[in-house]
Amino acid sequence: MSSTAAFTGSIPETYDRDMGPVIFVDYAAEMAARAASLNPKNLLETAAGTGIVTRALRDRLPKDVPITATDLNDPMLDIARRKFRDGEAVTFQPADAQDLPFGDGAFDVAVCQFGIMFYPDKEKSFREIHRVLKPGGRYLFSVWDSHAHNPYAALTDSVVRGLFPSDPPRFFQVPFSCAPIDPLKEMLIAAGFGDIVVSVMRLTKVIPDVDAFAHGLIYGNPLQVEIRERAGLNPDEAVARIADGLRREFGPGAKMPLQTLFYSATSVPKDG
Repeated sequence: MSSTAAFTGSIPETYDRDMGPVIFVDYAAEMAARAASLNPKNLLETAAGTGIVTRALRDRLPKDVPITATDLNDPMLDIARRKFRDGEAVTFQPADAQDLPFGDGAFDVAVCQFGIMFYPDKEKSFREIHRVLKPGGRYLFSVWDSHAHNPYAALTDSVVRGLFPSDPPRFFQVPFSCAPIDPLKEMLIAAGFGDIVVSVMRLTKVIPDVDAFAHGLIYGNPLQVEIRERAGLNPDEAVARIADGLRREFGPGAKMPLQTLFYSATSVPKDG
């Protein structure tokens, strides 16, 4: 996995608290609804993070449907585990989505929200999902659309680049790197998937606390590490500039657009 996926230390809690309610929960609800409509018998989630999607899945699926939630970073899963009670049929397991520790055909549905962008070998991750899905199983995943359709990200990237013009942090390029559809579609086909459907989901979201959201955009991901590696600036300065930018961009009501791409693909048997 890429070092940009190192969500450790204080990052998981900040990510969950300051960014989760603003940019993740609505898409998690949509992912859970789409997964539930498939009537899964055994569901795998990769890049589960702090369990935002996992919680939504558990609330939508029948209680007897087991969920296996994985993430490369166990500190993220530590936050996720706190959201569940004993007996809720959710198993958390640290795992690399490019090398899954499960047998062939172990699941009939797999989901992943905003994880694909961080995988160094996306093709291998698709092959692994194909391997652990039953023939005819479904893979649902989402990725962020480009900065052009997510202006909060364009603003954040612009601020940090302006602070370090000669050596800008590049983290905020990574989560938005999968906006082009054709490369992912071709990788899915090569991995053995068919019946590929891509849909756009656009939201208008109110930022309830601009300062908290700006804090999350720096401290809730490895961007803070990139800033600290470049001596001479406290990350709080970046937070303040982003908060000011968000207020100018979205006005007193702090309403911003969000846009993602949802993929659905069916596991085709190797001889199919």
